[in-house]
Amino acid sequence: MQKNSSLMVRLDEESKALLSAAAELRRVSVSDYVRSVVMGQAERELAAAQSHTIAMTPTEQLEFWNALAKPPKLTKAQKGLGSIMRGDA
Repeated sequence: MQKNSSLMVRLDEESKALLSAAAELRRVSVSDYVRSVVMGQAERELAAAQSHTIAMTPTEQLEFWNALAKPPKLTKAQKGLGSIMRGDA
């Protein structure tokens, strides 16, 4: 027979109220709500890792795209290396 083990998580009052409201909508305890959401997310992340797939939310996708679209800011050392490689020095 498998024993259950507990996991303690500290939350601010706003986060706790949000979880309580979500659990109430599903008519389950906060513990059952957190368990169902967290386990589902953990399973998705492990499946993505095993298939070498990066899974991102639409917001994360947009942030990633915006970061890629920005021109890079070269450091002084990188600029110096570029100058050397071009033969400017």
